[in-house]
Amino acid sequence: MDILGRFGRYVGKSPEEATFYWTGGPVELAERTWFGSAFSGVTAFDTEAGVVLVDSGLKKVAPMLASMIRSRTRAPIHTAIFTQGHVDHAFGLEAFLVEGQAPPQVVGHRAMPARFARYQATEGHNRAINARQFGGTVRDHEAGPNAGGYETFGPPALPPTVLYDRRVDLSVGGLTFEVHHCRGETDDHSFVFCPERSVLCPGDLFIWAMPNAGNPQKVQRYPWEWAAGLRAMAALGARSLAPGHGGPVVDDPERVKQMLLSTAEVLEDIVAQTLAAMNQGSPPHVDIVHAVRLPERDEPWLRNTYDDAEFIIRNVIRYFGGWWSGRPSELKPPPRAALAREIADLAGGAVALAERARALAGSDVRVACSLADHALEAAPEDEAVRAIVAAIYRERSASETGLMAQNLFASAAAYAEEGRPYR
Repeated sequence: MDILGRFGRYVGKSPEEATFYWTGGPVELAERTWFGSAFSGVTAFDTEAGVVLVDSGLKKVAPMLASMIRSRTRAPIHTAIFTQGHVDHAFGLEAFLVEGQAPPQVVGHRAMPARFARYQATEGHNRAINARQFGGTVRDHEAGPNAGGYETFGPPALPPTVLYDRRVDLSVGGLTFEVHHCRGETDDHSFVFCPERSVLCPGDLFIWAMPNAGNPQKVQRYPWEWAAGLRAMAALGARSLAPGHGGPVVDDPERVKQMLLSTAEVLEDIVAQTLAAMNQGSPPHVDIVHAVRLPERDEPWLRNTYDDAEFIIRNVIRYFGGWWSGRPSELKPPPRAALAREIADLAGGAVALAERARALAGSDVRVACSLADHALEAAPEDEAVRAIVAAIYRERSASETGLMAQNLFASAAAYAEEGRPYR
């Protein structure tokens, strides 16, 4: 997958047209302070002691980001602050260094090294789930490191040299950088505020889309702490916002505050409703999901552009409710293929089951997909079943608004075409 190719139509859009995919820069946020974005964003504060860089982008696109910043300053990187350990924030630092400069200090939360170690221990797993999440092919993850544009999982070449716990205040070149811990998308997440220039760098705590607090393939996220962090950021009164994804907001403190507080409200609403549903006798998880009424908001930064608000419910349930779905048969379930064959036999065969799924796709796509899964698992070698199931998932992918759901359903279609029901 070529990330820049996929999102290239957004290059050069003005900050006023900001979306999750916005690519552009450098944009001046304050005196001697610039923001650039290519899939993810970086912010450079030019100080008397050198540049303080917040985040560093993907290794693959870091040279583009660095060229944006270097068009404004040639000062060496004094300090880099990683808002989290994801590959689109912590892996591109080398591209920003000037020739002959001393190694910069690199600041991150104390949980970050454990994240890199976990990535290294689960590299094959992470390649596979990212191939699905970001639109790669079924075979991408099997081709080895960097297949499809994904970076090797493990520590970055320049990992953190300064680790902190709850908060650390840095003084560099006459400026103050408040680095605050806030579990949100990750357990090692930070946000950064420079009071002298009134610039806030929230990392992925704000991404011009519904918060990525429900990612179905990734580890636990923390929407209740995320909401508290958004309120804490709103109280800072920042004039400019440099988000983890999307375009910046420049010299508009009321808009910054509105964006942060409205996002907090949505997360709080979802969490409160989910806990209330869980407290009604702890019903099966799927019943909890359907009991929550998702907030209807018109703000462009609360659209299901990447993640999906429904997925956030699942992360709340996972944290407070454990892994069991609550359905008795799923406590110790049978092999999927064995159950699928029994259901297919009852339906008159896998093709008949797939045909029923196709007939339902227009009126009840959720039930249709469930039947399609059983049909494929019962007869993965049947070309007619493969074709029907793939078509159902391609149509479902096209109907989704969020990139994550689009790509996971598209991946399901690709698996079906190969007769590989996620095995």
